[in-house]
Amino acid sequence: MKLAVVGGGSTYTPELVDGFARLRDTLPVGELVLIDPAAERLELVGGLARRIFARQGHPGRITTTADLDAGVAGADAVLLQLRVGGQAARLRDETWPLECGCVGQETTGAGGLAKALRTVPVVLDIAERVRRAAPEAWIIDFTNPVGIVTRALLQAGHKAVGLCNVAIGLQRKFAALLGARPAEVHLDHVGLNHLTWEFGVRLGGPGGEDVLPRLLAEHGEAIAADLRLPRAVLDRLGVVPSYYLRYFYSHDEVVRELGEKPSRAAEVAAMERELLALYADPALDEKPALLAKRGGAFYSEAAVDLAAALLGGGGPAVQVVNTRNGGTLPFLPDDAVVEVQAAVDGSGPVPLAVPRPDPLYTGLLAHVTAYEDLALDAALRGGRGRVARALLAHPLIGQFDLAEALTDRLLAHNKEHLPWA
Repeated sequence: MKLAVVGGGSTYTPELVDGFARLRDTLPVGELVLIDPAAERLELVGGLARRIFARQGHPGRITTTADLDAGVAGADAVLLQLRVGGQAARLRDETWPLECGCVGQETTGAGGLAKALRTVPVVLDIAERVRRAAPEAWIIDFTNPVGIVTRALLQAGHKAVGLCNVAIGLQRKFAALLGARPAEVHLDHVGLNHLTWEFGVRLGGPGGEDVLPRLLAEHGEAIAADLRLPRAVLDRLGVVPSYYLRYFYSHDEVVRELGEKPSRAAEVAAMERELLALYADPALDEKPALLAKRGGAFYSEAAVDLAAALLGGGGPAVQVVNTRNGGTLPFLPDDAVVEVQAAVDGSGPVPLAVPRPDPLYTGLLAHVTAYEDLALDAALRGGRGRVARALLAHPLIGQFDLAEALTDRLLAHNKEHLPWA
């Protein structure tokens, strides 16, 4: 089995490689190709990746290349984990929205739109080249904003599934609180990428006992602290929101915090420099502890499970993915991309039935879906007017003068990545 990772020079990659090595019985990788134009980073990451495989006795071959077409040729699956513009672009995404009193974040609000505009055309170009070089390959997208990127891929007819680590992280945390194995914990996970809620936590599978009320009663304070939300929010909702909901439920507080401390992008950039220095040590043959602070926890497990389900030829596996709505949430368009539990096999994901959220959630989901429609239109066709329409439609913006000011800043900070601008 051949897998290719576009963005293979990412400091995330050793986490992914560690999962491939540990879980080789689940996903027997014969060849792993790491693809990245950043030669120096790729050499460091590739060297560590080979040492991780060797330490764990994995027989697979790891190669590195800057040649995308050669790297993906004949692949069974291609994982996308790229960041157009690197951490420098992320730093800008987190900074200029604050000038207008809006949250600065890489996937939410105006910064998230900037990332979508930079990313969608690049990903679609990559996907077309994958289609020519490996026409049967599945594309697994971990590149943010996952929902918008996955929708672009599906609308262009690609065999694509979006993947996020929020659900698997919550599953692991709930399992620890319950003293259960992660495989025993099923989440009623419903929403859009980075806009999800856990409406149930079931032991034993989709039809199991819902222990969410017990979790909230016994561990509500700890769960709320982990989400950085007041316990009262969980009590009011009666469900567990993803931590990205903090940007909506506590927007003004978050803006104040972001204005008072170094940005996450600056922290990550410093961490990446330290990680790359560690990767350069020829004695290092396992992922370093520092990598756990980089983000992407349990990404490798989620990626292995998804790739194995898509390529393994066995029965369906149940996993949270980003895929076409197709009536799963009937108040959203069929071609919207939702993040829900799905049965996944070689033919792709089929969403499971989910409980219909009440209006407290459906309104926000419909609102953000409308924004994502306009964001994708702007990413595909460009134009200042389309960018301004998307920002005006976003529930965290929604004011004409504010949308116009943010549009000017977005375009000024992203001209090098937006030829039409």
